[in-house]
Amino acid sequence: MKIEKLTEATFGTMQKNLLRRSTDSYPKEEAAVAEILARVRTEGDSALFAYEKAFDHCELTAETVCVSESEIREAYDKVPGELVQIIRRAIARIRAFHEQQKQKSWFMTEENGMILGQKVTPLKRVGVYVPGGKAAYPSSVLMNIIPAQVAGVREIIMCTPPSADGSVTPTTLVAACEAGVHTIMKAGGAQAIGAMAYGTESIPKVDKITGPGNIYVALAKRAVYGHVSIDSVAGPSEITVLADDTADAHYVAADLLSQAEHDELASAILVTTSGRVAEEVNEEIDAYLRTLERKGIIEKSLMNFGHILVADTMDEAVKAVNEIAPEHLEIMTREPFLMTSRIENAGAIFVGPFSSEPLGDYFAGPNHVLPTNGTARFFSALSVDDFIKKTSIIYSSEEALRAIHSDIVAFAKAESLTAHANSIQVRFGEDEHGKKV
Repeated sequence: MKIEKLTEATFGTMQKNLLRRSTDSYPKEEAAVAEILARVRTEGDSALFAYEKAFDHCELTAETVCVSESEIREAYDKVPGELVQIIRRAIARIRAFHEQQKQKSWFMTEENGMILGQKVTPLKRVGVYVPGGKAAYPSSVLMNIIPAQVAGVREIIMCTPPSADGSVTPTTLVAACEAGVHTIMKAGGAQAIGAMAYGTESIPKVDKITGPGNIYVALAKRAVYGHVSIDSVAGPSEITVLADDTADAHYVAADLLSQAEHDELASAILVTTSGRVAEEVNEEIDAYLRTLERKGIIEKSLMNFGHILVADTMDEAVKAVNEIAPEHLEIMTREPFLMTSRIENAGAIFVGPFSSEPLGDYFAGPNHVLPTNGTARFFSALSVDDFIKKTSIIYSSEEALRAIHSDIVAFAKAESLTAHANSIQVRFGEDEHGKKV
């Protein structure tokens, strides 16, 4: 990785480079996605099955598109029992964390009889997209399904691409069943997003779609937003490490590589105040690369989107981190908790040398579906809140309304909305001038 001094120029160049990964940079793919969505919307299952045959090389029918109970039993036979137990232990930790996020309906009353409140209602039906093949990650299955289940969603539908023989990745099926999914459909890519957004004969329309995917899935989710809600338009994985001269270069290098191995567009960034640590991390990366299996992917990721920035002061380093607004931020400094208070923008913060990012991916409990591409400035991790809606409740007695009705009337007239004012005045026998009639 190239080591550079942190300046406005080097930082600006890095940010511009990272933005090349945005979904705005794929006009050809966007056009293809638009065509797929249009066909699925108008032709339903017919288009869905045609695209599955074209892209996944799988012949599907209305009878085979839904994963059967026998297929689920076969999946359990193929997944080692030890892994099933690990999945269950992970579920327990993830569910315990998300249980703390649950919200309740509430009411407040005023002495004059006004009652105000908020009603919390789970979404009725949610669709979860799960990639297949080499990109099948059972941990992501858990992170999308469990908060929906904890929120009380009545129906959770999962779509995942099948293999050419119609089978689905066994660990994906087992993780989904253990997490509490209701229905699993064999459908992938933009066509699956379209099916969940618009509904087909086999796949019902959902209220919200969550889950990761390739560029076609990301573009499809962005396109259907408004017909349904979505979690976010996820970009490639990211990690930033904030380090001073106390950081262990061996750990820092390992953690940077843990994200670079996701794909060639992943970014791994070290921001440090120590030139020595920067050099040592670079040496450690070279050593690791001689043994890691996904060396080719990692090298391309680091070549294009890997950066080591050396800052003169920790203030400059923190400012850079907040501007990056990384998906994952690790803090390896002398007083990491103190440094945490200075971070404003990050999807998740990992504090100290033993809080490696994979801890959050699999087992800590907080959700690993996080904002990317700098959107941590205004987005949060996937949570129970993403699967509920909040409805305001308003009740007023005559006495309560009488006490404030003149203020409401004046406010409405200030906006030239006289019908608004009238709907208040008629309740107290007043004309448009506030006189009794």
